[in-house]
Amino acid sequence: MGRSYAAPSCVGERFMAVIRSVSEITKYIAGLLKKDPVLHNVTVRGEISNFKQYSSGHCYFDLKDKDAILKCVIWRSYAERLRFKPENSLQVLATGSIEVYERDGKYQFYVSRMLPDGVGELALAFEQLKDRLAQEGLFNAEYKQPLPALPKTIGIVTSPTGAVLRDIFKVSKRRMPNVRLALFPVQVQGEGAAKQIANGIDFFNKKYPVDLLIVGRGGGSMEDLWAFNEEIVVRAIFNSKIPVISAVGHETDFTLADFVADQRAATPSQAAELAVPDVAETVKYLASLQKRVVSSGLSLVKERKDAVKSLTGNIVFTQPEKLLEANYMMVEDLTEKLCKAARQLIKEKQQRLNHDIDKLELINPLGIIRRGYGIVCNADGEMVNHIRDIKKDMVYSIRVNGGEFDARVLSIKGEESDATKKGTNL
Repeated sequence: MGRSYAAPSCVGERFMAVIRSVSEITKYIAGLLKKDPVLHNVTVRGEISNFKQYSSGHCYFDLKDKDAILKCVIWRSYAERLRFKPENSLQVLATGSIEVYERDGKYQFYVSRMLPDGVGELALAFEQLKDRLAQEGLFNAEYKQPLPALPKTIGIVTSPTGAVLRDIFKVSKRRMPNVRLALFPVQVQGEGAAKQIANGIDFFNKKYPVDLLIVGRGGGSMEDLWAFNEEIVVRAIFNSKIPVISAVGHETDFTLADFVADQRAATPSQAAELAVPDVAETVKYLASLQKRVVSSGLSLVKERKDAVKSLTGNIVFTQPEKLLEANYMMVEDLTEKLCKAARQLIKEKQQRLNHDIDKLELINPLGIIRRGYGIVCNADGEMVNHIRDIKKDMVYSIRVNGGEFDARVLSIKGEESDATKKGTNL
């Protein structure tokens, strides 16, 4: 296992010492642990801490109590079998073997099975999944679909054997003989049952449309009913476009399928009663509706007759001229007011027109002529405005009051300025 060498002692004695490698020591300790029956198939109680699950599926965590900590590992193959989710601070009972991890020189507890301490594994798994799905909103009332009033075809996802199918068939046919029932046979407990149930729901949604689905089984233990708590079944019901009635177990049994379904039935028989209307009761109900319609119609006719009779006795029909008299007076009054307003408006318009005429008269050239003035125009018909535009010996047309005449200019006399008159040189 190693080599020997001689080494002097403090008193000069010689002794033989064996040198071991790290691997040899680690393997030796690992062997001791493997040979110890106490450390195999041992169950340890402790509190989970530092829990981590890697993408590989392997889980690493610590089990601790008030005095010590034990490093633990659960390989993926074992972790997949756990029905609850390990969480920090959860008290558990873990079963497995304690061995040495030689690479790190550490001993670890390799867990092969784990159960919650003080609470059932299934009960804990139920609550954990229920809380998670509730947080996602799968159980919210806003997603519940109403059941059809008169389903023609009902799909059933259950076991082909047992009382469940017989009860649904018996109650459905008694209530409505012409209703069609379509069975998708599944295993309702044990390994693979949940997948079959989910496949049945998908089958009716994608390949064989029906008006309504009943998904269920008879009563049993929580272990027996567990397929209806599996996430794959819950999500299949939630995603169903067809309304689903959950009929799992008996009245006191609840599964996650009950929470997500559009309607929960305490028993399969009740599911059939919820799904299929009773023909006899429906006929009676329709008869009562017919009676109420006839009664309401007769009552309405009587009310209309009474209303017409009351109207025909009204003054509008007996003495219509009375209403016209009041209207005549109102029309006359309005006519008088309208005429008065029109006269006043015409007067105001006439006054404004006269005023405008007076203003125009002031600037009218003919008005100037009538006051003794004249207008001089040259041969082109242009009005002469200044003496400088007058040319000697030229003929001009002069318009005065009463007509116009032509005149030749013999001489031109301009007005002297004030400065010239005063003898001022400019």
